[in-house]
Amino acid sequence: MKLGRLNHIGVATPSIAESLRYYRDVMGASITHEPFDLEEQGVTVCFVDTPGENGTNGTQIELIEPLGEQSTLTGFLAKNPAGGQHHLCYEVEDIEDARKWFEDMGKRILGPTRIGAHGTPIFFLHPKDMMGQLTEIMETPKDDAHWSN
Repeated sequence: MKLGRLNHIGVATPSIAESLRYYRDVMGASITHEPFDLEEQGVTVCFVDTPGENGTNGTQIELIEPLGEQSTLTGFLAKNPAGGQHHLCYEVEDIEDARKWFEDMGKRILGPTRIGAHGTPIFFLHPKDMMGQLTEIMETPKDDAHWSN
């Protein structure tokens, strides 16, 4: 298994609208993505692109807001009312190879492999097995077709 690039940093927020204003007005980001719901995961998501080099985009910020009281983010925001860093997401070439790699090392995988916000398979690793950081593993989008909602 070969770890790929850092795809995005997940940031939990009580308000995507307020967070978008922050990234636009304070951080100077140009907001080109629209929020969308991932009902099966109980969240609303919006990506913010950071600048890269030579006209490319850098690592994305994934803003995630609870979609209803049953969202898994509700507990996170109860402990962190202003929001904050929620997870890191790394790309891999083959999601099943990566899952087996982490399982063989005894790392706890949280739930089944499922389709994530980029439209590719993902899974999460327990923070206690990943230096205290909730970690998302996602299969690299084919043809470098990163989310462009």
